[in-house]
Amino acid sequence: MSEPTYGPERAQRLVELLRTLAVRIIELDDTALLAAGPSLLKLIGDVRSELFHYEVRCTYDTPEIAESRRIVREAQLGDALRNDPDEGDARWRDSNG
Repeated sequence: MSEPTYGPERAQRLVELLRTLAVRIIELDDTALLAAGPSLLKLIGDVRSELFHYEVRCTYDTPEIAESRRIVREAQLGDALRNDPDEGDARWRDSNG
């Protein structure tokens, strides 16, 4: 699941995964529930991983957003360089200030 965005199809798969976990737990009786520990841990791990990706989906960038962020970052860096006096400028100000 290395999709760069979290679209409706992936969200639906997460819902189905959560339902699968719920159904599996309900299907097991009290004694079988504990015996099914290893298989439940695997399923819970899959659900946990996918839930994590769902929660951080806003940090995924589409190519267009990534390009926009790059342009803004470069512009901000350029502004910072223009506003910082270089060493030669600082010495000139001190001697003529």
